[in-house]
Amino acid sequence: MAWMIVSDSSCEIRELERPAAGVQFALVPFKIRIGEREYVDLPTLNVPQMLQAMTEYNGASTSACPSPEEWAEYFLQADQVIALTISSNLSGSYNAALSAREMVLEEHPEKQIFILDTLSCAGALGDAAELANKLIGEGLDFDDVCFALKKFAETTHILFSLASFDNLAKNGRVNKVVGFIAGRLNMRVLGRRTSEGRIDFFFKTRGETRVLAKILEQMDDDKFDGVHPVFISECNNKNAAKLLEHGIRAKWPNAKIRIFPCSGLCSFYAQDQGLIITY
Repeated sequence: MAWMIVSDSSCEIRELERPAAGVQFALVPFKIRIGEREYVDLPTLNVPQMLQAMTEYNGASTSACPSPEEWAEYFLQADQVIALTISSNLSGSYNAALSAREMVLEEHPEKQIFILDTLSCAGALGDAAELANKLIGEGLDFDDVCFALKKFAETTHILFSLASFDNLAKNGRVNKVVGFIAGRLNMRVLGRRTSEGRIDFFFKTRGETRVLAKILEQMDDDKFDGVHPVFISECNNKNAAKLLEHGIRAKWPNAKIRIFPCSGLCSFYAQDQGLIITY
């Protein structure tokens, strides 16, 4: 029986490494709007060019989630569907996927369609996609795969290390004066996911070394045990990502760590020099 694992493009992976038999994987793209220009978050997107346009544009940039019709296109391609979305409190992607499911089930009530609100973004979706593929390959049935994914999402932590205050200010996330001063002082802020899937900016400091140390401290506070996979998404900041990887391995030598460049949508959230860490 055919399976489809489909995610919105807040997922950093672009393909499954080893798809199980009968499993397809697909991405439904976000769109990022900067002035009159629209960037579609596909693997072909030139992310540095998009970030440069955000820096140069003297106004707020916006993102648009996939439409129900775009989700439905993939729901129609398999008997059993696992759909993964960015947190419903960050985007309308989850609600669009729910609408798509209703549309498809009206015509095809025999289909099984599960939609997971990950309450996260970035690596959380990539890890969930790969977990689903693994469980399907092991022969688990639809309900068991869905149950395991819910549990996985509930136990996942996510941190945002942000450095580009100018863009945050333009998009209304911090006061413009505060953003200008913080940028000149080389300030960094650290955000974490709340239980509702929102972002709580709970820590700020000067310099990247201190914020990386705080990330390790927070992972310890969250009782990270080195078993849950670590996914580091970096936006033009490979050096910090590698430093963080080194720090994690020093504390948890057996941790499974992967580093990926941010997709278009995650670059929109992380901003230039930002990191998104899921574990």
